[in-house]
Amino acid sequence: MSGRTERLAPDAQRTRERAARMGLLTTAVLVVAAMAIPVVTGWDVRAGSFPPLHSIFVARVGPGTPAAILLAVVAVVYAPRAVRWPWRRLLAAVYGYGVAWMLSLATVYGIEGIGGILDHRTEYLGPARQVTDFGETLRIYIDHIPLDSTDNWPVHLAGHPPGALLFFVVLVSLGLGTALAAGLVITLIAGSTAVAVMLTARRFGAEEYARRAAPFLAVGPAAIWMCVSADAMFAAVAAWATVLLAVAATSARFVVQSLAGLASGLLYGSCVMFSYGLPLLGLLAVTVLVLARAWRPLPFAIAGAVLVVGAFAVAGFAWWEALPVLTDRYWAGIARHRPGEYWTWANFAAVAICAGPWVGPGLAVAAVDAVTRGSGGEARVRRQVAFLALAGLAMCIAATLSQMSRAEVERIWLPFVPWMLLGTALLPARWRRTGLIVQASFAIVAQTLLYTRW
Repeated sequence: MSGRTERLAPDAQRTRERAARMGLLTTAVLVVAAMAIPVVTGWDVRAGSFPPLHSIFVARVGPGTPAAILLAVVAVVYAPRAVRWPWRRLLAAVYGYGVAWMLSLATVYGIEGIGGILDHRTEYLGPARQVTDFGETLRIYIDHIPLDSTDNWPVHLAGHPPGALLFFVVLVSLGLGTALAAGLVITLIAGSTAVAVMLTARRFGAEEYARRAAPFLAVGPAAIWMCVSADAMFAAVAAWATVLLAVAATSARFVVQSLAGLASGLLYGSCVMFSYGLPLLGLLAVTVLVLARAWRPLPFAIAGAVLVVGAFAVAGFAWWEALPVLTDRYWAGIARHRPGEYWTWANFAAVAICAGPWVGPGLAVAAVDAVTRGSGGEARVRRQVAFLALAGLAMCIAATLSQMSRAEVERIWLPFVPWMLLGTALLPARWRRTGLIVQASFAIVAQTLLYTRW
């Protein structure tokens, strides 16, 4: 699955093989433990009937099942030659295939699988249809976060800044306010995430590794959550913010550094207004700047982010005032019944299921490459790809240490998942061939056996 022969010294190859095996074993043990311990001990971890996912066991075969199987076969058979296509053609294929893959998995539950959950009382779409004055909504937003407030917000509105609600208000105003229409819009946006990650890698001279990662970015179980969750839209915006920052950081022209940096900040600032957890994208942004050894875009990126957050504050919603109120509501709700002794580590099992089993081997090899001081351009590029992948893991670690992410991270951490999957590009060729089969099969089995509620 590479357009170029991989040249690694035998010792280095063996080291990476061992790391990949250890990563796969660790991932398997983690996932099995997270599933088995609540069952064996009777521990109620408050996450449905199939922890660590927020899901229940419901075997289902639907109209999307044959399409998903066919697409999986197509990926396994044709990916090795597709990754050698001209760059633009490959990007188009990754986008188109990714959207088709998401829709096929969603329609295992019929047409309702595409965004049907968005009509749930806990989601954004219902309230978005009722908003007639968004400015007034901003001014009263914080007052309706607490559980004991009059007409407190539904779970997702209370748990997120109003940027997420604004997205759906805009969809409603455009005549796209049905669950199906909103689900399709989210899917079309989410499909661009893989493209953005590949473009970021290419800015660091890692086009070959972007090509190797392409099948894993387009195919895998993360697609289960991408059709049905606003977090998939957050992931795409975060990925494009990172592309723009990489463009700014790798350009020698001041006008590009300033304009791309500012645009990047505007998108990062939008992410801050989408989710209280997305300031953690700062870890990814700093990684990009460090790898590029360029700090000139930073002031412009900060200015862009401050402009977005400040605009919301002037309009009536101050993020820093809302966060402690949200924290109080979080601990007054189900989070206090979800044991930290379980979720602090089981979160990683949930995100491993979302990303797929091959995320573990990829991250393990990335860790090896990150500390390997090889000479030459190839070693440098491998290290840059490794650090981008490990930045995804670092964001997950920071999120779970905050204790503000207990369960449901298979959805909440979608913005971090594609960066971790970039590590699959560092795996030996035979691992990638096997891994694509595993990732596609794992996704189909998971969607067939589990109703994920998202």
